[in-house]
Order: sequence, then C-alpha cells, then structure tokens
Amino acid sequence: MDLKKLAEEQSLTNFPVGLGGCRATNSFFDSCEYDITVFDDKCEPEKIIFYDDDFIKIHHGSLKETKSDILIKYDGMKIIHDESWELRMFLSKIKEKRLIIYKDCAKNRLFDSLFCCEKTKEGIKTSNIFSSCWQICASYFLADAICLLNLYRPNSTHMLDMMRKFEKNQVNEQISIVTQTVGIERATLSLLERKLKSTIGFSDMIENNGHSKIIQQKYDLFVKNSMLSDCYFYLGCINKENFINIKDKIDNQPDLIHILKVAFDVESDYNLLDNQAKLIQKSCNDILGLISSA
Repeated sequence: MDLKKLAEEQSLTNFPVGLGGCRATNSFFDSCEYDITVFDDKCEPEKIIFYDDDFIKIHHGSLKETKSDILIKYDGMKIIHDESWELRMFLSKIKEKRLIIYKDCAKNRLFDSLFCCEKTKEGIKTSNIFSSCWQICASYFLADAICLLNLYRPNSTHMLDMMRKFEKNQVNEQISIVTQTVGIERATLSLLERKLKSTIGFSDMIENNGHSKIIQQKYDLFVKNSMLSDCYFYLGCINKENFINIKDKIDNQPDLIHILKVAFDVESDYNLLDNQAKLIQKSCNDILGLISSA
C-alpha cells in the first residue's frame, strides 16, 4: 500500500504521520489493519476507513506525549511523513528510553490487574453482576504486563501466539495463570460464534466506528485457520478494552450484562471466581516483587 498517497488523500500531511501496530513489524496477517497516527495534538477518537481493500485506523497523537502507556504504541513506528524531522527525533528519544518505558507500562498494567481483582472480590461480596467481567479484565491486564516485560507491545491479534514463544523464566511462568483464568480451554466453534455476535454488538454500542468489520474479518481468519484459542483470546481482548472504557459508569448500565455474559464467556460460580481473582492477585504481586528486586 502507498501510505504516503493515503496521507495526502486524507489531508494528513500538515503534520508528522507514522505507521504503528503490527503492520510496522514483520508479524501481521493479511486481515490486519494499518494503524496510522497523525501527530496533530488533537483529542479526537480514532477513525476507521476502508482504503485500497484494507482497513485503516487513523489515530491522533502528540509529540509532547509523556505517558508510557501511549509511548509504547509509538515504539518501532515507521515514518510516513515528517518534513520537520520532529517525529524522527521523538521516536529516537523513545528508543533511548525503551526499557524504562516498557517497565513502567508493565507496572501500570499490573496495578490495573490488581484493581480489577479487588473489584471482583468486592463484587462477589455484594453480588455485583459484573464481578466476572472484572476478573476477565484482570487476566488480560496480567497478560499485557507479561508481554511488556518481554519488550513486546501487547497486540490483541497476535498476543497469545507470542506468549507461547516467550523464553522460560520466572515472569513467563505466570502465563499459565492467564490461560487458566481467561477461559480459552472452552473455545469451540459454536461458542466463538456467540462470542463474536456479542463482541460486535458491544463494539457497536461503545465504539460505534466500524471496528466491528475488522473484528469480523479477523474472526473469519482465525476460524479458517483453526486458531480457535487465538480467536477466543482476541475477542476477549477487544471486550476488555471496551469494558474498561466505560468502567466508571458500568454499574449504571445493568442491561449490558446480557451482552457481556456471552462476550466475556463469564464464570457464574462465585467460589471459582474468587479463587481465580486470588491466583491473578498472587501472580501480579510475584511479578512486582521480581521487578523490584531486578
């Protein structure tokens, strides 16, 4: 794809523009979208367009960004347009501080996971209908942290496959906790079909930007290649992101539990749920201990 032509046609060339995501690496599927970031300092939601038979996500960013959670998205970015060389210098600084940025972001994800564990345990005590959703989010945040400590930027499409390839060490031993608590052993075609419908429905309700077309395309690829566990994990990642986007008002939307029960493939056994939250909690604390002593 001619990304410079795309930037020109979309009137993006008044600012630095870069390509991130898996398309900036050698590890992507034909169905993967192109993640384009325009560094125009605008606080606008991402826009999804269909161009030259591919989906394009257009994000907005700032060259003054300091949050590690955002900076990791720019690591390894390929420059599309940068007349002033400002983006080149910005990416160079990220490369210099790469280890610090990934470690800081990993800590943030571990704290996010611990927060979700507490929400799960509190919810069990109060019979909160979203308790199981919080537990699933805790599992995915733990997965994010493990990936980051392996200097791999979490990517919902390729994440499970990458975790299988990580070398054996004390941090990566915790991957078994992720797979044990996220539910991928239940992945079957019939379940995935139901999860897909609910995931698309939830995406349309929360994002409402056409992301559901990308979700469908990736689902089709996973199923075609018999990658059922990867598909299950991918759909859960998408639901986690959308759930966290509305976490502060989720308790005011009890009707969402109907779609989330299927989207997350939730566990209804409170004893099992509590045990899983404790497993994730211990895993997070063990990793934090390893980071602190390193």
